[in-house]
Amino acid sequence: MRRSKLEMYIAILNVLANKGPLKLTHIMYKANLNCIVLRDNLDFLIKQELIVERTIRRDHTVFAVTQRGINVLKYFKELTKALPFIEETRRQITPQLY
Repeated sequence: MRRSKLEMYIAILNVLANKGPLKLTHIMYKANLNCIVLRDNLDFLIKQELIVERTIRRDHTVFAVTQRGINVLKYFKELTKALPFIEETRRQITPQLY
């Protein structure tokens, strides 16, 4: 099953939050994304200021999660915890629909 863009963004943020600053190929393998898709997603996350691109030494580029990115991850995790409860409550209120 294909992952949504949101799921891919969260996967990238999770990898960077848990493993620290990483090179492109390391993110690619850990988030299970191909290079082209990953590059597009990284560009989006950079524009949203959820991650930053850093150059270490002259020839190494790494990506790191920002504090804003960590906050987004935290809120997303809270939301996913609340969703099963919300769905169950909705089913109890309108059982004839299910």
